[in-house]
Amino acid sequence: MDKEMIRTAVEMLLKGIGEDPEREGLKETPDRIARMYEEILGGAGETAAQPLSKTFHTDSAEIVLEKDIVFYSMCEHHMMPFFGKAHVAYIPDGEVVGLSKLARTVEIYARRLQLQERLTAQISDALMAHVKCRGVMVMLEAEHMCMTMRGVRKPGSQTVTIAKRGAFADRQELERTFFAMLGRA
Repeated sequence: MDKEMIRTAVEMLLKGIGEDPEREGLKETPDRIARMYEEILGGAGETAAQPLSKTFHTDSAEIVLEKDIVFYSMCEHHMMPFFGKAHVAYIPDGEVVGLSKLARTVEIYARRLQLQERLTAQISDALMAHVKCRGVMVMLEAEHMCMTMRGVRKPGSQTVTIAKRGAFADRQELERTFFAMLGRA
């Protein structure tokens, strides 16, 4: 990430909207925004391979669900935030991954310019690729600031996306179990 380029772009943006980048309240804004982008968009160079590589043997083949994983991301269309909760389930096939690694996987893919649909698929595909499992189901529920602050201005509206892989895609009763575990049966 080129922080100097970001600083320059923010100065130009401030001038473009009629502000003075040299006034007291804005003097350090370009640097703050460059640091912020480094933090909130730092997932672009990361993959889930490393965190998902730490697994443990199990004889269980029952659904593992980590729900209500809070995430924040940036919409690539308007560069505005969207945020919500991820619910990630998988069926182990001889190994399980640490629960924190599921949240870490969500975070890695959320910390980049994103589409919610792509984010849902990336989380699912990462689990299928890096954890020995029979199936994965991921549901994201998010509020998009491009829908609430501008455009149609509908605060509180939620976008829900679902991705199913393996056994979850093949067996509808597993999907019903997923929703029951979320308390939505």
